[in-house]
Formats: sequence, structure tokens, C-alpha cells
Amino acid sequence: MELRLMLMAVLLFISSVGTGIGDGIGEDYVRPKPRKALTFPWKRRQSSEPQQVHISLAGEKHMRISWITDDESSPSIVKYGTSPGEYAYSSQGESTSYNYLFYSSGKIHHVVIGPLEDGTVYYYQCGGQDPEFYLKTPPSQFPITFAVVGDLGQTGWTTTTLDHIAQCKYDVQLVPGDLSYADYQQHLWDSFGELLQPLASARPWMVTEGNHEKEKILLFEAGFQAYNARWKMPYAESGSASNLYYSFEVAGVHVIMLGSYTEYDKNSDQYAWLKADLAKVDREKTPWLLVLLHAPWYNSNWAHQGEGDGMMAAIEPLLYAAGVDILLAGHVHAYERSERVYNGGLDPCGAVHITIGDGGNREGLAQRYLHPKPEWSAFREASFGHGELKIINSTHAFWSWHRNDDDEMVKSDRVWITSLASSGCFADTKPEHRRILMAP
Repeated sequence: MELRLMLMAVLLFISSVGTGIGDGIGEDYVRPKPRKALTFPWKRRQSSEPQQVHISLAGEKHMRISWITDDESSPSIVKYGTSPGEYAYSSQGESTSYNYLFYSSGKIHHVVIGPLEDGTVYYYQCGGQDPEFYLKTPPSQFPITFAVVGDLGQTGWTTTTLDHIAQCKYDVQLVPGDLSYADYQQHLWDSFGELLQPLASARPWMVTEGNHEKEKILLFEAGFQAYNARWKMPYAESGSASNLYYSFEVAGVHVIMLGSYTEYDKNSDQYAWLKADLAKVDREKTPWLLVLLHAPWYNSNWAHQGEGDGMMAAIEPLLYAAGVDILLAGHVHAYERSERVYNGGLDPCGAVHITIGDGGNREGLAQRYLHPKPEWSAFREASFGHGELKIINSTHAFWSWHRNDDDEMVKSDRVWITSLASSGCFADTKPEHRRILMAP
């Protein structure tokens, strides 16, 4: 009897670990029950006290510090230095605010600091007053680790996911859309900012928009007001005219954040910007090329079938010609990783597509998959959690998916990925690909 129980335990353990070779393990995972939305008690604070502090990359060796105050006269200034309580440097920035129906935001501050040393801890104050925060700048070269999470929301599962991310020694956080799930209730943007502050004030959070960021009310409110005001990304620094799409470079990686909910056809500003941005990528300097967007292009879940098809038809040829290594998406509330794929089929020069729209949202998991499983689908599982992408060097990266098994973190899928720049697939070795990028 004991031997039988031991064998069953071994089999259960094996079934919980993905091999990364497309064996279908994970689809029968028993999901924990959903958790309720969080409630946030009201806290008395000084009107000038910094709230919802988060940081983001803002061009080479620079960081943007963002926060909110209730005091309209609070200055948009950041003091910083490399020792606690000693601020040798100071930067002044800008501020904004917005009104949405009967809601008025606080004063939203954005201050760019730098130049900063790579891989260095800095201590800083927002608005010239306590508390003191600290941040660590990313490294200048490999290895570098990205934490990845989509469709976060504000539930009990969100806090579990954030707790697990805090245990990861990551350098930059990537979010492919659907942040707060405020959905027109603007005070939920404020509670979301407070929820993230312990992590987002210490490491750069780079985000793109999802459908829950739209918040457009015909004739009354334009779309993306809260998102654009609160989460200013380095769009101007990357030559983009819109906060809804941009790019940045860090430690040998070029990252492109695309907008699934702004124009993307061949006559659009986003398409023109993307072509120009891809044409400037130097694969000697940045051998890894990543793309993030919200609505996935390769999805074998019943949820949101076909919603990314239009964007895929317009833009996938550009990304293929440029040799994009990995494309990360959200939207579908389940996890899925593909083999290298292009134009609907397996292709050794295509991108690895990863859907990770399951950070902890209130809408629950998307538990139904299409059968039979497509040839390109390597691993799929409906669970909450986050991913980690550790790029070791110019040729190899290690991807792992960390599902929330109750309050424990379990690596249920992991795989080594080889860069296309090291395989002869990227655009400089294929003249026909370069023509696609340079065509008018």
C-alpha cells in the first residue's frame, strides 16, 4: 500500500513539471478556486506625501520616477544618491492631472533622473520629503532577467503573484496590458498604484495597454486617459508619437511594446514607426529582439479566438523579417507557449509566442482549450502566475512559467531558447527580409 502511494506521488510530481517539448502536460491541472477582489482601507496621510510611486526606463542610463500627491503645490522634484539619506543629485520634471466624469486625479508627477550607473542601487525622495525609496538600475550586459505578468487586476491571486515576483531576482518587469482593471472606476487606479508600489518603486515596470485601459465613453470621455496620465513610457525617447507604442534597449535586448488597440494597418502611424524602429535595430549590439502586445496572435484557447488576427496579418511579416525572437501577449486568462512559428505553421526562423494573461484578474481563468492541440502549441495550462525570462548571453535564454499552486510557486513549464541572431535567421542575412523592412 505504501509503495503504491509513493508511486502515485511520483507520477503526480512528474505531471506537474513541463518538459518544454510539447507533450501536453499541464492541460489537466486542477485549478485552485478564485479569490475575491481586494479591499483597501482608507489611510490618513499628508497631502504632499508621495503615493503610487513607480519607475520606468527613460532612455539610455535614465529612469523616470512617477508618483501622485493630493497637494497641488507639491514640487515635481526628485533628490537621489547612492547612499541612504545622502542626495548628491536633483532633477526637476513635469506634472499633469485629469478629470473623468466626477473623478479628479491628484497631481501626477513625472521626473527623469540620470545619467545613472548600471547595476547600481540609488536612494531617492519624491517631492523633497520622506519616505525614502530605493531602486536598482539594470545591468549593462548579460545576464539580465525580466519578470513578465499580464492581466493583473486586484484580487487575492494578484497579491500571490506579486509575492512570487518579489522572490525573483529580476531586473525589469514587463506587462503586456490590462493593469488595474479599474474599468471606469478611477479610484481603482489609485488602489492599484498603492498595491504595486513596493515592487514598482524599486525596479522599472515597462507596460503596454490592454482593452481594460480603454475606458472610452462615447461623447463624454476619450480613451486611455488614466493610462496615459499615470503610466508615461519612453515613447518620445524611441521616436514614437504615442504612449501606446514605443521601444527601449537594455543590456543587449531590444524590446518593442506594441498597441493592440490603436491603429496598426499599413497606413497607420504605428506601422510606420515600427518599420523605422526595426530597421534601426543593431543585432550586434542587441542580439535579442522581444515584442509585447496585448491580444495574442497564436492562441489555442476558446477565449478571444481570432481577436489578434487583423494585427497579425498586418505586422507579422515585419517581425519575421526582423527576426523577432519572442512575442509575449496577455488577454487570454491562461498560459500558453508555442514552438517557433510563422504564418500559422512551424518555422525555425519564426518567433516563440507566449500568452501570459493570467496574473490574477477578477474575471477568472480561461479553462477551455481547442482540441486537437495545434502542432505549434508546445505547452498550455489555465492557471494564475508569472513568467521569468533570463537571458544568459547573446545566444541562450531560459524561460520559466511559475504558476500559483495555492500560495506556493511551482515551475510547471521551462525551456531553453536560442536566439535567432545566432542561427542565421535574422534580417541582415536574408536580403528578401531587408526589402520588407525598407519597402515604402
